[in-house]
Amino acid sequence: MKRLPDAELELMMIIWDSSQPVSRADIEKKMKKGRSVVPSAVLTLLSRLEKRGFIRREKRGKINYYYSVADKNEYLQEEGKSVLDRMFGSSITNFVATLYEGKCLDEDEVRELQSFIDRQTGEETDE
Repeated sequence: MKRLPDAELELMMIIWDSSQPVSRADIEKKMKKGRSVVPSAVLTLLSRLEKRGFIRREKRGKINYYYSVADKNEYLQEEGKSVLDRMFGSSITNFVATLYEGKCLDEDEVRELQSFIDRQTGEETDE
């Protein structure tokens, strides 16, 4: 699966998070607030996503609706692995250390991470 540029990824996240197909207007409403959105730019991005095989278009009357044909979890797993490999030498320890030392993780997030690790390794304890 090809890596998506940020603008296309933003649209895919909106489409993936929708429980039903969405129109261009629906997508524009859900895009990041505080910036102007040009409808033709959104249509161009949707066209690119369709050509790449991430979405399909369904015409209902005069309106096109878009839905995902790419699996969100599969994409996120591949993208996460790619970031880990490229930026942190495939080391999850380096990744977490960078976040922690950069004060990007608070104590609740550290506890959440520890709980996740415990669940994955079968070491979860009742507190």
